[in-house]
Amino acid sequence: MTHAERSRVIAVDPVAPTRATLRAAADTLRAGGMVALPTETFYGLAAAALDAGSVRRIFELKGRPESKPLLVLVDSVAMAETVAHVTAAARDLMARYWPGALTLVLPALARVPAVVTAGTGTLGLRLSPHPIARGLVEMLREPVTAPSANPSGLAPPTTATGVLAYFPDGIELVLDGGATAGGEPSTVLDLTVEPPRILRQGAVIVRDAGGFRAGIQPSRASS
Repeated sequence: MTHAERSRVIAVDPVAPTRATLRAAADTLRAGGMVALPTETFYGLAAAALDAGSVRRIFELKGRPESKPLLVLVDSVAMAETVAHVTAAARDLMARYWPGALTLVLPALARVPAVVTAGTGTLGLRLSPHPIARGLVEMLREPVTAPSANPSGLAPPTTATGVLAYFPDGIELVLDGGATAGGEPSTVLDLTVEPPRILRQGAVIVRDAGGFRAGIQPSRASS
């Protein structure tokens, strides 16, 4: 889209989004566009995770440092295995805490663009419980990046109006699902090191990353 074009806005039921709406969003991502959408906390900014050009647009729009990797949403363990080396320990955690607020950092496969991993060779994966976020990944049939829809350093928005206040004409499609709940982000657990290391404490409580099999307790945000 050109800078002069305003973002298209579609109202969507956050509990039961229609297939037509999800298809429109998926088509936007396939065409290299970006979609702002509600998640269980804030509004996110989605792009097709395997499209390096689209991912770069997110960095440019947000003013996000290229040294900061993006987290990626998947719709299943099977999809996670298409972009990362999924260990037995990771599968165990996925079975118990996905969908939910736990992001697992794993070794990325070669098909993942370096811009997504910031050259680290690792990838943070999560399965969102939100019907729109999860539904979009399912419709696209590919992983989706979804950092918060705000310029880096500013507060993440909880409404579509807040997204448009930040980016009135930089996003192809905004899915307006009403106000989101806000709250804590996902907990990020790095499984590429031994013992596993907490990179960000969030909605899932990790009391002892070294003994993560017994140490992670689900919060209401991840149940």
